[in-house]
Amino acid sequence: MQDLEPYYGWRDIYISEEDPKSPFFNKVYNELHYTNKLYNYLIHPQWDVIGSPTLFIKLLYINYEKQIAIIELFGEWNDAIHNDIMILKRNILDVLINENINKFVLIGENILNFHRGDLDYYEELKADISESDGWVFGLNFEPHVLLEMQRGKMNNFIIFNEEVHLNWRAQSPFTFHKWINQFIQKNMLS
Repeated sequence: MQDLEPYYGWRDIYISEEDPKSPFFNKVYNELHYTNKLYNYLIHPQWDVIGSPTLFIKLLYINYEKQIAIIELFGEWNDAIHNDIMILKRNILDVLINENINKFVLIGENILNFHRGDLDYYEELKADISESDGWVFGLNFEPHVLLEMQRGKMNNFIIFNEEVHLNWRAQSPFTFHKWINQFIQKNMLS
């Protein structure tokens, strides 16, 4: 697991630790010491700790003008035991919402499992962003994780791209954002 790094191909455009509005502003990463663990496995030090013992993220890109944040997820999303949605919302999403971000892309290809808990924080997130035409978009979740999320009624709060495993790394964040907007508009009109 220590070899699984967050995507770094957009660092010439955005670096969260250099963004004064980011929850990770001024964070210093130590590439030589692996201290964070998922279960009993050390993970790459570039993953950001959000307060959950099993869910880590990387804030890949923010565009304040377009009001969008792209977040790569890693680990286990466990609302049943750790209430990870509460931790993610309070420690990351609320900070960004206060900076007028209302569109969130959650890249889930490195989510190993999902365990549903209460829906209160999903409902709160939806209420926080829906007045400003915001949304949460889930991309590239593995089929077994997507199935558990659908069973947990997450599709009431997150728009999922179920059909295509998009190679988002081959795109610039601008092209990626444009594709997501087109996908959401197409699916909201259907």
